[in-house]
Amino acid sequence: MGIDELISEVDDISPYKHYGKVSQVVGLMIESKGPQASVGDLCKIIVGKRNRRKILAEVVGFREQNVLLMPFERVDEIAPGSLVETMNHPLQIKVSSALIGTIVDSLGRPFDGSEIPGGAQSFSTDNSPPNPLQRPRIQEPLSLGVKAIDGLFSVGKGQRMGIFAGSGVGKSTLMAMIAKNSGADLNVIALIGERGREVRDFVERDLGSEGLKNTVVVVATSDQPALMRIKGAMTATAICEYFRDQGLNVTLMMDSVTRVAMAQREIGLAVGEPPTTKGYTPSVFAMLPRLLERSGMNESGSITAFYTVLVDGDDMNEPIADSVRGILDGHLVLDRKLANKGHFPAINVLTSISRVMNDVVSEDHRETADYIRNMLATYHDSEDLINIGAYKKGSNKEVDEAIKKYPIIMAFLKQSLNESNDFSENVESMIQSFGKGGQ
Repeated sequence: MGIDELISEVDDISPYKHYGKVSQVVGLMIESKGPQASVGDLCKIIVGKRNRRKILAEVVGFREQNVLLMPFERVDEIAPGSLVETMNHPLQIKVSSALIGTIVDSLGRPFDGSEIPGGAQSFSTDNSPPNPLQRPRIQEPLSLGVKAIDGLFSVGKGQRMGIFAGSGVGKSTLMAMIAKNSGADLNVIALIGERGREVRDFVERDLGSEGLKNTVVVVATSDQPALMRIKGAMTATAICEYFRDQGLNVTLMMDSVTRVAMAQREIGLAVGEPPTTKGYTPSVFAMLPRLLERSGMNESGSITAFYTVLVDGDDMNEPIADSVRGILDGHLVLDRKLANKGHFPAINVLTSISRVMNDVVSEDHRETADYIRNMLATYHDSEDLINIGAYKKGSNKEVDEAIKKYPIIMAFLKQSLNESNDFSENVESMIQSFGKGGQ
């Protein structure tokens, strides 16, 4: 920062502190008379008679002349007349390379209580997406080390993919596989609304020390206030943006964007927004594209993003799934029937798609992937007849070929958590087995 910028910063500092007083608390919402603040500004609420402490809150709206605040912590000690002090700026986190290999909360604070070393840069958590005309085109594939994705749904650097599934179908396991095997320079994993028990399980069992050393994990558990869950998503994206601006190729994995939407619904209903589709407020559908569009390519580097979407009752057309699917560059649908058979990753090939695959793969690769999809679709169409023994061999050449190839294809797509090959090895293996030479 130059001397002129420092002088400008000093000139902008107000010599006065602005205070207000809490007037009422209704559910999640704190209402106060004053202070003078803007939507998105941070405030500190001073609580406790003996041991005074400050609860962080954010201005989320106004009602008549009163300020509406949403806390980052529980509101147990807040009382009528508690002082509210404005900080005159939105949430910022401290970011540096020292974050790599750590687990932090929604405010960027390490969970082990350590301090981020000096030299960390203050970085806003709510930034604008890159200019659409300045986004480079996606032309280079990213190796993920997962055969089914590298082969049939090749992902380009800077692409945004959704992982759609019900609970217990293997989303976390697939994320761990991508984190450990990805060819990206850095991984950022956001666990939003997770059970507290699952956080350590994921970090130690699924990710492991090898996966963690090149990863930043951002955690906002389900017991935390709604604002912390939303800020967890914003903070994880901001960390990615910081490293992307350093010229790195970053992989962002967020589990799950559905819980971010639910947290925004809580806040919207508390502020007084009308519920619309399935109880979700209009602000949910405004927030989703603003969050999801922040990932992708810019002139410096790339953020390749994977957002998991929880689908209630495996309904792929519920409001959040439908909205997210329309924003992203492709989706992977995890199938409960495959998971029940012990087939992992349980990706349903026929309902999944990568919208940029044709831009990043060779002609042989694309033709082989199309052939595999065709064989699976042919088998699926005749599956009932095959299972009950009603299909007679020789009735249809294509069905005969599909019956022969089906077990080989499914064996190829199956992969254990610790199995890994890079993109070129996975593609070469697929073309040798199912390409023109192997058919």
